[in-house]
Amino acid sequence: MSDQSQQIALRIKDLREISGLSAASLAKKLNIPLPEYQSYESGTVDIPAGFILNVAHYFKMDMTTLLTGQNPHLHVYSLVRKGKGVPVERKKPYIYQSLGYHFQKKKVEPFWVCVEPSSVEPEMNSHPGQEFHFILEGQLQVTIDGHDLVLNEGDSLIFDSSYQHSLKALDGRPVKLLVMVV
Repeated sequence: MSDQSQQIALRIKDLREISGLSAASLAKKLNIPLPEYQSYESGTVDIPAGFILNVAHYFKMDMTTLLTGQNPHLHVYSLVRKGKGVPVERKKPYIYQSLGYHFQKKKVEPFWVCVEPSSVEPEMNSHPGQEFHFILEGQLQVTIDGHDLVLNEGDSLIFDSSYQHSLKALDGRPVKLLVMVV
């Protein structure tokens, strides 16, 4: 596993222990099975961005603090230049960059995402909240609660992310998109 995933896992474990919570009680509060929670906290598996966001919300902190170990410090605006977002380690075929990591008290988590083509079917994911996707380049299949939707450049989609969902690049080309998680 990457060093970033291990650092995030350690921050989550430290938060849990400082708060006096057992792994079982935090897993229950986050509404995930204990073995799944333990795999994330151990840092031995990829930690989904949705899980990191849920932990941040539970502890009333910014996701940036879990991602980087530093608190965001800007409150008027935050400019992130092309390619300079904070990488969020994810399993293939997803590449994430956090675009709002310097801004305090965000109400939305913006990401630049690249979905690489893959012959393996994508894993389904779910987490509380909503997601907004805007396709910048390529063709993307989004599966939500058993419904397959094909999005093309310029298309947008908003959905309840508590339903199982996945993303898949079509036509053998990478897909680039803007994702907002609320």
